[in-house]
Amino acid sequence: AEMRRLLGMLRSEGEEVALAPEPSLRYLDGLAARLREAGLSVEVSVEGEPIELLPGVDLSAYRIVQEALTNVLKHGANATARVVVRYLPSDLELEVADNGPNSGRIDTDGYGLVGMRERVLLYGGMIDAGPRDGGFAVTVRLPLDPDRV
Repeated sequence: AEMRRLLGMLRSEGEEVALAPEPSLRYLDGLAARLREAGLSVEVSVEGEPIELLPGVDLSAYRIVQEALTNVLKHGANATARVVVRYLPSDLELEVADNGPNSGRIDTDGYGLVGMRERVLLYGGMIDAGPRDGGFAVTVRLPLDPDRV
């Protein structure tokens, strides 16, 4: 938030300073609501006891879910998406799966999956993304302990 305020000060006069809260898994319900308004059926569930995450891990996790859901909206053809956030003893696991037509789609015209992979690798995690029976799924594991990176 401080960095965004500082960057806001450096903008030319008349440009609006964004003071909205930093994206976080705390705001997944709001993200799902916005996507529902756009026409995507989304279910969100949390398993395990939520803990406070490192800010970078929290932001990356939110952005990964956001990108995966955007891909469902873009490519899923009336699919229903299911988001599961699992707080495990040493990892955060994210799963975004849909039941859309399995066209073997891979986001080749954009940077969605590439960006997800980069975010995951930054924190020493693992990602699996690809077609599943009757849809597409992205599964991510991010370590909770920064010393594991």
